Amino acid sequence: SRAYSLVDSSQVSTFLISILLIVYGSFRSLNMDFENQDKEKDSSSTTGSFNGNSTNNSIQTIDSTQALFLPIGASVSLLVMFFFFDSVQVVFTICTAVLATIAFAFLLLPMCQYLTRPCSPQNKISFGCCGRFTAAELLSFSLSVMLVLIWVLTGHWLLMDALAMGLCVAMIAFVRLPSLKVSCLLLSGLLIYDVFWVFFSAYIFNSNVMVKVATQPADNPLDVLSRKLHLGPNVGRDVPRLSLPGKLVFPSSTGSHFSMLGIGDIVMPGLLLCFVLRYDNYKKQANSDSCGAPGPGNISGRMQKVSYFHCTLIGYFVGLLTATVASRIHRAAQPALLYLVPFTLLPLLTMAYLKGDLRRMWSEPFHSKSSSSRFLEV
Repeated sequence: SRAYSLVDSSQVSTFLISILLIVYGSFRSLNMDFENQDKEKDSSSTTGSFNGNSTNNSIQTIDSTQALFLPIGASVSLLVMFFFFDSVQVVFTICTAVLATIAFAFLLLPMCQYLTRPCSPQNKISFGCCGRFTAAELLSFSLSVMLVLIWVLTGHWLLMDALAMGLCVAMIAFVRLPSLKVSCLLLSGLLIYDVFWVFFSAYIFNSNVMVKVATQPADNPLDVLSRKLHLGPNVGRDVPRLSLPGKLVFPSSTGSHFSMLGIGDIVMPGLLLCFVLRYDNYKKQANSDSCGAPGPGNISGRMQKVSYFHCTLIGYFVGLLTATVASRIHRAAQPALLYLVPFTLLPLLTMAYLKGDLRRMWSEPFHSKSSSSRFLEV
């Protein structure tokens, strides 16, 4: 009952939205793999082993080196924002708005495809050097631009959350973790990064660097533009400062405070869940090709039926709940990855060991020397 009292409606909203974003982003990623494989089959008659890297150039696969240096790069970016925020805030706001526009258009695309399918063919319309786009892509981009403009004019937290959701889904869908080894390196490094900047940065910089950067609003570009062009005291001056969409925020039922969760705390565990979802699908097709060969003798059939995706998703929920309760008990910001990483990685590693999949998942689980193309589908 005490744990229940420490979780209010804003935390419940955060739980549900973050889980939905991870599930939706993971399945969008898997669907993109299916589409790329279909395109590859249509364009070439040759077959080969599939190593988990998509043929789509827009998809980025993180290797071990990138996983090791990503927390360092994130730390440098955090320090730049901490010390030079006033100098770079306009540029950073504009770049964030552009990325959020593209990401939210990606989020809206399936809905726009559903709406335009009955009344419009899927032929692409040429826009010269800008490229060729379908009616659904143009509609989703137009709606996304409209939402970003309204957000710039109003600064409403709900619109900021919508843009943050688009960023989360796009990052989960377009970034790949190729193996459990890379996943452990990345999440362990980010756990250390999160703990240091939340708990220990105040001893060095006399301020909680992570919290200050995450909560500091930026000047509205319209206000800056009006001042630079000397458009008058009443032009562009009534627009609000913008809280950037690097987080999800939800007000409590009393409106006294906001619950906040950084998109990194959604995206990084989401990449792990996307990886295990792809592995579950790979293993399912592999077992189908091997005529349902049973697993190790020491594992029950019921245990074999439990998917890695469901196990890791439950771990994510429990870790998020633990982080929320800890923040309410200590009445201070908590590094969410301190709870999310152990609650997702440890059950996954344990289950993989018990099922006998740990060695394969650890390095290049989607790579095989088998000539069967069906075996290699994801």
